[in-house]
Order: sequence, then C-alpha cells, then structure tokens
Amino acid sequence: MAYQSEREEIEVKKFTDYKDVAYLKQFTNPHAKMFSKKRTNIPANKQRDVATAIKRARFMALLPYVQA
Repeated sequence: MAYQSEREEIEVKKFTDYKDVAYLKQFTNPHAKMFSKKRTNIPANKQRDVATAIKRARFMALLPYVQA
C-alpha cells in the first residue's frame, strides 16, 4: 500500500450507469484495466456494479478493451 496517501477520493454514486463514461474512466488505468477494490477503496457491492458497468460499456464500444 505504498501510494495510499496519494490516492484521490472517488465519489460513489447510488446508481452506476454504463453510459456515464467519464465516471467509469476513474476506475480504469491508462491501459484500460480496471483498478482493484483495494485501489478504489469502495465497498465490494459497488465494485461489482462498477465492474459490470465497465464490461457493458466495453461491449457497447463506449470504452476500449485495450489501450495501445
């Protein structure tokens, strides 16, 4: 947990929508990989919602699968 003090607080929304791309980009790194629950510091049920929303956004081509 080396960079714990440098993390930004991410606002947890009540409803996670796959169309809210700007919000979902907060949970991915520059290579389009999802951050872990430890890194985002949000509850497990919200992390599952975010993961599902990111996967749906990727399928609908709103987010990339892999950033080159």
